Amino acid sequence: MTITIVLILATAGVCVLSLLAIGVQAYRKFRGPMIITCPETHAPAAVAVDSMHAAMTAAVDATELRLKQCSRWPERQDCGQECLRQIEVAPQSCMVRTILADWYADKSCALCGRAFEPIHTWDHQPAMLGADGRTLQCSDIAVERLPQVLATSRPVCWNCHIAEEFRRCNPDLVIDRPLHGESGQHARVG
Repeated sequence: MTITIVLILATAGVCVLSLLAIGVQAYRKFRGPMIITCPETHAPAAVAVDSMHAAMTAAVDATELRLKQCSRWPERQDCGQECLRQIEVAPQSCMVRTILADWYADKSCALCGRAFEPIHTWDHQPAMLGADGRTLQCSDIAVERLPQVLATSRPVCWNCHIAEEFRRCNPDLVIDRPLHGESGQHARVG
């Protein structure tokens, strides 16, 4: 091989890697469930962007967004997808994971008082205490209902959520006992 061929191959390799990096960045930026305000109803809607299409178009030219899913489909599947403008302007603000991380930030568990650490996708996910007094995890909530639920709920850590679920599902196995040295106060034992 001559030096010219090596340089051509190296240049082509660098170009391919840079295009791949641009595509991967666009894919990561637009993947996952998002919440937008539907321009037609002015109500929250859950959407998912076609992140593969966004990645491929970003690598070739300018990023082109299109919806892969919407909570208003199939009835309104032929809409103009004007909601994409909200995602173009502030993609991170529409991401469910960002909305949840912001909601839990600087809060403490409503049951044990422990402050929340930053939320990571690989950790146990925190929950929330609904107006009905039951704890529920975010995965149990329809994405389009999340803003409404967050407005009426209080944050609960994963440990307290699991303890409350056990208590709710197995009340015959839970005993309330007075705390040591304090009358009238009870500790939950499960």
